[in-house]
Amino acid sequence: MQSAYRVQVALSEESLRNEEDLVWDSGRQETDQSIHVEYRGPLLESRQRYYWRVRVWDESGQEADWSDTAFWEMGLLHPRDWKARMIQPDLVEDREKSEPCPMLRREFELKDGIEKARLYITSHGLYEAWINGKHVGDELFTPGWTTYQKCLQYQTYDVTGLLGKGTNAIGVILGDGWYRGYISYACERNVYGTKLALYMQLNITYQDGTTDSVVSDDTWKASTGPILEADMFNGEVYDARLEEAGWNEPGFDDTGWSNVIPVEFSPRILAAPLGVPVRRIEEIGPKEIIKTPAGEIVVDLGQNMTGWIRLKARGPRGTAITMQHGEVLDQKGNFYNKNLRMAKATDRFILKGDDEEEIFEPRFTFHGFRYVKLEGYPGEVTTDCLKGIVVHSDLDRTGEFSCSNPLVNQLSRNIVWSQKGNFLDVPTDCPQRDERMGWTGDLQVFASTACQNMNVASFMTRWLRDLKNDQRKDGAVPNVIPDAFTDREDFARRLLKRRNWRECTNAIGAIFALFVIDSSAGWGDAAILVPWSLYQHYGDVRILESQYESMRALFRFYEKRARRFGSFLLVNPLKWFRKETWEHLRYYYTAGLHFGDWLAPGDGLVKSVLKSKWYIPTVYFALDALILHKASVALGRDDNAAYYEAMYNKIKAAFQYFLVKQSGRIWPNRQSAYTLALMADLLPGEVKEKSAGILAGMVRKGDYRIGTGFLGASHICHVLCENGYANVAYELLMNEDYQWLYQVKMGATTIWEHWDAIRENGSFQSARMLSFNHYAFGAIGAWLFQDVAGINVDEDEPGYKHILIRPIPGGGLTHAKASYDSIHGLIESEWSLTDDNRLVLRVQVPVNTRARVTIPADYRTRITEGGNSVELTDGAVDIGSGSYVFNCFKREGGNESRT
Repeated sequence: MQSAYRVQVALSEESLRNEEDLVWDSGRQETDQSIHVEYRGPLLESRQRYYWRVRVWDESGQEADWSDTAFWEMGLLHPRDWKARMIQPDLVEDREKSEPCPMLRREFELKDGIEKARLYITSHGLYEAWINGKHVGDELFTPGWTTYQKCLQYQTYDVTGLLGKGTNAIGVILGDGWYRGYISYACERNVYGTKLALYMQLNITYQDGTTDSVVSDDTWKASTGPILEADMFNGEVYDARLEEAGWNEPGFDDTGWSNVIPVEFSPRILAAPLGVPVRRIEEIGPKEIIKTPAGEIVVDLGQNMTGWIRLKARGPRGTAITMQHGEVLDQKGNFYNKNLRMAKATDRFILKGDDEEEIFEPRFTFHGFRYVKLEGYPGEVTTDCLKGIVVHSDLDRTGEFSCSNPLVNQLSRNIVWSQKGNFLDVPTDCPQRDERMGWTGDLQVFASTACQNMNVASFMTRWLRDLKNDQRKDGAVPNVIPDAFTDREDFARRLLKRRNWRECTNAIGAIFALFVIDSSAGWGDAAILVPWSLYQHYGDVRILESQYESMRALFRFYEKRARRFGSFLLVNPLKWFRKETWEHLRYYYTAGLHFGDWLAPGDGLVKSVLKSKWYIPTVYFALDALILHKASVALGRDDNAAYYEAMYNKIKAAFQYFLVKQSGRIWPNRQSAYTLALMADLLPGEVKEKSAGILAGMVRKGDYRIGTGFLGASHICHVLCENGYANVAYELLMNEDYQWLYQVKMGATTIWEHWDAIRENGSFQSARMLSFNHYAFGAIGAWLFQDVAGINVDEDEPGYKHILIRPIPGGGLTHAKASYDSIHGLIESEWSLTDDNRLVLRVQVPVNTRARVTIPADYRTRITEGGNSVELTDGAVDIGSGSYVFNCFKREGGNESRT
């Protein structure tokens, strides 16, 4: 355990070593706090690099050596630090279609003795930059997708090694990206703007202390080149014959290039990135080259992924190679991409034909795919011709799960691959079709699983900043973040101009979702539930501080909606004239339409909307009040905490009054109604056990087929375990005829949008709603970690300062293991069943933390650890940091089905 720490900060490593001219010295702080220690020194300065180190003392007072030195560097903190101008290429363009990507360049002179150089750069649209012919950085899709009117991110690059004395050149290519390319399920262009633009500043410091700067201004030149089209949905067209050698190097003749136009721009909206960059993460080689029954050449990569293909080819000048991307083959084994709807997802590469091997990779597009159909390839297609380049936000992997069932292991891998494929700058619902949006409901249910799989603290913090920026004045939260439809009236007018039926159908659906189903229950609640999930996993109270007013604003919006009485008149006329009816009514939230338990089996859009409004809004209204109470306690807002606690109790009472019977039956009688009510603790003690039994009975009676959609599926197994029906939860998981393992048996390598997207005969469940990479149902991953393997956070000591280890063996598993690299260190929980009726439980607890290990009830007859007998208190034992092996002996007649 830690008893104290000391942090030192200086402007150089030498100052730290000598403990001279320190910027800040915390002194010895007598505390066991080892995370989220804030800098408390003098105000930080723009562009300054700060070096720091830390040392700690253990519980016996022993002093550790100083840590290795680390550093951080400040960006440009004030609008006055920027000298650049936003510049647009002076090119004639058709705003209604994808245009060739603009190329911008400028040459400049530098003197000798460069000490350091930083490039600060952003754009309207996407950018890629070069200095003296060398690519700057390895980040992709910069500056990222944000609420551009309120926040535009800029990136900082150390380019010292790319510059030299004399003439230098900088070149930048711009792409449509999210800014003006096709985005959203409405497949609309120019949502944020119609013109691409560049904003950059290169600051140089010389060894003699003098400085220089190169900025975007009217001295730049612009043209177009080989990228004829670049669109997120439709793909990229690259004509290598149009390449201009040396365009981004000194000495290039740009006399024929166009000028640029400076435009008004305020640097006040600029912000350094909160999240992590998107990068090329790994490469996948082809699994098989297929000649389909239709006679087409299709490459199977063996894994549904997000990214693109790197293609190698040699052929005559003008040879055009087309690559279409798809997730599945159809029932006959032919290439299939109709589920992409209006997204073309097609790249086209035109060879320059110089007798050398040519290599193509797109720059400003990405695809969700497993299969690639090749047309026009010169020669035989072999596995050496191409590689799959996997692209996503560069998030560290933190969690691993495995067990004795290979199908469950594949399910776990599928969950991770869906997270990879959809955590690309923003948390999207799917990476392949004409949608790829940050649906709030999807992330809300998946947040805990996401936190376990990867370090998503900064990724989600950045997304929550966009949520706060996009939140409406009345507190409502759009169903997608970033909200691409801030000017809804203009957007609706554009949609209604669509001409063909297919486009009109898309438009009607988009308008319905925007204007009728807005801030849907379970979706808008991400504003409250996602910050709380982050706080639990990472222990950083600042996320609650940052989002607190946003959380409260959403709750006020729900409070106002709950006072609308009209919907109630359809519920129960027998209660109209009771006094208590009108007392409870203001806390019973049924106003508006909501997506409901989205994609529950048998529910279409209309059924989901109509069946859900009587219970789901009130459940989330109550849950939000409960979380706001807890968040207020964590922040020391005692008055608010009392208010939200009172509101929770009133909403809970209203839910019970209108929907719950003493027998435990809940109306409507659906799996999700029981699951969500139990999850939010909305049932009185004497009824709770009955309701849990009814839920378990429903699952059994349904042959262990799940009856829930996005909202219920994320909680049902945990609710069953928590209420003594672990055997039912396991049977639900292990059902290979439907839900999770059915997808695995059908060859899935990611999580599907529909439980049965591909039927057993190979036909498809739907034509339009058919994503094969949709992480929402992957929220079961949290249950695998928390209940099967047993790693849980203690809500009262978040960030895994106090760890709850409580595995629940079952489901025919003989072994299960999870590891989690928490902010405090590595946590492991692994159990195995032996032939002599023992449960062997191995636990790893990181330094400066504690854990409570709960032994499964059936294995408490005798327990040893390290040869010593272990005494339990309430079925558990408290331990400190270290490694432990518990041998737990099963009692005679034990029944592993009960927790």
